[in-house]
Amino acid sequence: MLLDTASLYFRAFFGVPDSLRAPDGTPVNAVRGLLDFIARLVGDHSPRAVVACWDDDWRPAWRVELLASYKAHRLVEEVAGAPDVEETPDPLAAQVPVIVETLELLGVPIVGAAEHEADDVIGSLATQCRGPVDVVTGDRDLFQLVDDERDVRVLYTARGVGKLEIVNAARVRERYAVEPQQYADFAVLRGDPSDGLPGVHGIGDKTASALLAAHGDLAG
Repeated sequence: MLLDTASLYFRAFFGVPDSLRAPDGTPVNAVRGLLDFIARLVGDHSPRAVVACWDDDWRPAWRVELLASYKAHRLVEEVAGAPDVEETPDPLAAQVPVIVETLELLGVPIVGAAEHEADDVIGSLATQCRGPVDVVTGDRDLFQLVDDERDVRVLYTARGVGKLEIVNAARVRERYAVEPQQYADFAVLRGDPSDGLPGVHGIGDKTASALLAAHGDLAG
């Protein structure tokens, strides 16, 4: 089971009351919420292993060089030679080191890669590991990893961990009228405001799926 960790602890922070505090008064709602999420996921799905995939760089410079608008709406400060500063509530930022320490104490491996996002780590592991693989995320971009033959699916958290949507190839086809391996091209055509991706002017979901049905991929 591969966790899109930041996606989960952001959801926990905004979903669990900030009245939950440590004895010294420090907010721990994101910590507690994340641990509750993991406990429920393990209890419901009995994975062989759990990996906390990590954003070593949430907005890699090499991606910004390709597209300056990439996640620009979440940028607080650009930092030369280091990860940019992301807009994060102070009470959540203070909990991230505690989350790291807690996961380490629990023996949950934290896996990141310099100048890469958790998505990149998840993509690498999901394509290299033997199935079954469950990817836990609120990010639709990872639908491109779904592979029924290798038993790779996404546990989509948009409605919360208690109401996970299990995304397999049939679900991707049902929602977007494309195959999972076409989803990245679909997103390029349609765009994704949440990541600052503009898409192609005048192309929405239906046109994007129709073009891919006719041509297969962007190269076609």
